[in-house]
Amino acid sequence: MRPKLNALSARNTWASRASVLRLTRRSLLLSAALTAWPLRRAQAGEGGPRAESFVKRSQMEAAVLSPDGKRLAMLTVGPHGRLMLSVLDLASMKPQIAFNSDSADVGWVVWVNPNRLAFTLSDRETPQAKQDAGPGLFAVDHDGSNLKQLVERQWAWLKNGNDNARLQPWNTFLLNGSTHRKGPEVLVLRPEAHSEKDWGYFKLLSLNTLTGRAVELDSPLHSVAWWPDGQGNLRVVLTRQAEKGALRWLDAANGQWKTLTEFNVFTGGEGDFGVRHVASDGQLYISARRGSDKQAMWLLDPVKGEWSDKPLLQSPDFDVDAEVITRADKVLGLRFTIDAEVTQWLDPDMRALQAQIDKVLPRTVNRLSVPWSGDESWVLVEAFADIQPRLFFLYNRQTRKFSRLGAQRPDIEAKQMASMDLQRIKARDGSDLPVWLSLPKDGPKKNLPTVVLVHGGPFVHGPSWQWDAEVQLLNARGYAVLQPQFRGTTGFGLKHARGGWRQWGKAMQTDVAEATQWAIAQGIADPKRIAIAGASYGGYASLMGLIREPELYRCAVAWVGVTDLDMLYSVGWSDTSDDYKTFGAPALIGDRVKDAADLKENSPLTHAGKINKPLFLAYGGADKRVPLVHGEAFRKALPASNKQVEWQVYPDEGHGWRAPETQIDFWNRVLAFLDKHLAP
Repeated sequence: MRPKLNALSARNTWASRASVLRLTRRSLLLSAALTAWPLRRAQAGEGGPRAESFVKRSQMEAAVLSPDGKRLAMLTVGPHGRLMLSVLDLASMKPQIAFNSDSADVGWVVWVNPNRLAFTLSDRETPQAKQDAGPGLFAVDHDGSNLKQLVERQWAWLKNGNDNARLQPWNTFLLNGSTHRKGPEVLVLRPEAHSEKDWGYFKLLSLNTLTGRAVELDSPLHSVAWWPDGQGNLRVVLTRQAEKGALRWLDAANGQWKTLTEFNVFTGGEGDFGVRHVASDGQLYISARRGSDKQAMWLLDPVKGEWSDKPLLQSPDFDVDAEVITRADKVLGLRFTIDAEVTQWLDPDMRALQAQIDKVLPRTVNRLSVPWSGDESWVLVEAFADIQPRLFFLYNRQTRKFSRLGAQRPDIEAKQMASMDLQRIKARDGSDLPVWLSLPKDGPKKNLPTVVLVHGGPFVHGPSWQWDAEVQLLNARGYAVLQPQFRGTTGFGLKHARGGWRQWGKAMQTDVAEATQWAIAQGIADPKRIAIAGASYGGYASLMGLIREPELYRCAVAWVGVTDLDMLYSVGWSDTSDDYKTFGAPALIGDRVKDAADLKENSPLTHAGKINKPLFLAYGGADKRVPLVHGEAFRKALPASNKQVEWQVYPDEGHGWRAPETQIDFWNRVLAFLDKHLAP
């Protein structure tokens, strides 16, 4: 069901929980234009759609309006099967290919100015171990002319006549898509000290996309993040030394940098807040808690050191950390994700426009983008929902007509997809426990074979209300999917986030079990047919589930999963930074020396001999986050009497699967495993 928030007035607080409008499912307006195919729904064990029906590359990845609103850049699959960059002239509605390659995908694109674009390259088809190039940086005019390579890609080059000796080194990266929207320059950063584990000593550069020349900009030593104002002048930086972070603001009156706040970069603190925008009047848009459990958006006058009387935006149930949407020097609105993505417009015209488009597209979240300057009437609309992958439309404010641009997954028909809903249950100790629930579209809604899917991280924001290929695949095969947002998950307040610190295998694991028991008590999950599954930390939790609650789970699927907490410190060839091991992990996971017994007790490897349930283990041979040794040691420790263990290694994959053939092979193995062991 679609979460939809009541409209908020500018500079207003949420005095009570935003209401949620529950809408009866029906096919989306305009979705009938999509090319779709029927999916066979199934009960567990009866077969049904295979992984290749869901695990596919997107056909349209992004669209970006030019600053003056006269053109639209699009990333779509080209004739070679790679993402290409094309530009649509909005006056004539004629597209022009600006860049296309048979060996690389366009990864990220920004408008440098109304006539020129900058972009990076990626490779969506190749596994981790065979990736042999960085993203590089390139620039091209809207009509495909004046293509110039600006940054090298290590061993991969585009043959466009450039003198490679004059390219910026491969470790030069576009800064937050930051451009002045006029002139040929973009801001880039370059770490002067770097390894596979960490980056340091960054230089901030202004790079001319026509000449390739770069000029270093002054910023405080140890800066790792930068925020310019609308004129391109650097005003705020984040500095970091080991675990010590500080936000610093440039006082333009005397040219001195002043400290706004200091905090631990791994654990934060009461003074921890994030800069989201430097306004034209010098005020800062800040995400901060300011003594509250929930993060909110505030205004800070750094000259006077004064905060706004009230938050610009807050919620009693979620952290609010918003992107600031601007047009020239004016702030139009704030965009953020709670259970779903929401845009709170501060500008009355944009608020009215949002209401107008939502009336036409009432079943989707509708993300609106308008030109940065000029008087063009075009609006880019990105529409998506739990049952609908992203759709792209153009809307003309004068004619009030929609033009369909394309779809992320045109093969998916929304009316055949399963919905997801956020439930809030109570844990045993009285704490709130958010749980996402997705039920098969057709068939019974009770006594279902169930997959408890545990997210990785673990200290990250979990799923939100949008289409998920893997969840939909499981739903289409007849499985209910339960996604507990166990303590440690961010986005639900400081208490919930910190409640997971040093709780691997303890309170975090209990939350997953109690969410499972809730699904049984509600009659949703068949207590005899429940699997626990997940990757990385989710893989760890899946193994611990078989160890701690063997009566609750019939089988488990764990991929790239942590098996020994001490290995998070001891495996020297992982990509975990030494600073994190020294300053972050002891607070978040446990001290390797002081808590050695606790870490051992809560490691799956210690208890591997107890597992007698079916188990599917999968790892990447090139994984540097959770190296293969985790899986190899665990497999060796499993009892020889357990003949229901399946083992799969993808030699060239890393921490997660990149190659489409790997993803398809893995998920088809998972489906066969679940169908076998969760059969009635």
